[in-house]
Amino acid sequence: MVRTDHPALPAEPPEAWAFGATPEHADGLLALVLAGTKVATASSVWDYEDEDEPLPAVGDLSIILDGEGRPRAVLEVTVIDIVPFDQVTAEHARDEGEDDRTLAAWRRIHEKFWTEHSPRGFAPDMPVVCERFRVLAAPSADRG
Repeated sequence: MVRTDHPALPAEPPEAWAFGATPEHADGLLALVLAGTKVATASSVWDYEDEDEPLPAVGDLSIILDGEGRPRAVLEVTVIDIVPFDQVTAEHARDEGEDDRTLAAWRRIHEKFWTEHSPRGFAPDMPVVCERFRVLAAPSADRG
């Protein structure tokens, strides 16, 4: 059990969620996290506002689920920057680990994602939460 290996984890489990919008996307992005390639993510401030959810903060913990809803990792937020979409940096794009890790690919992928999956859609100046994280725990599939 993760708590045995990491007794400093809070008694109440943190929020659990999966990357992306489909089980396949969740599994693909999770694989990048577990490989150490993906150490950052981005989300729309508008989505947090629409769902009346607080923005992520440094120190927040999350349980990351795979495409079947199984817990696979515990992440801790280490850095938060909120910037307009068109000011996201090449460094952040590389740290997200997707596609060829360029800013051009990051922009293409995220514009498409927010256009298709966000209630308010996409705008070049939309506020984006750029989040860096570290993996605190990633139990193996057979350990659960």
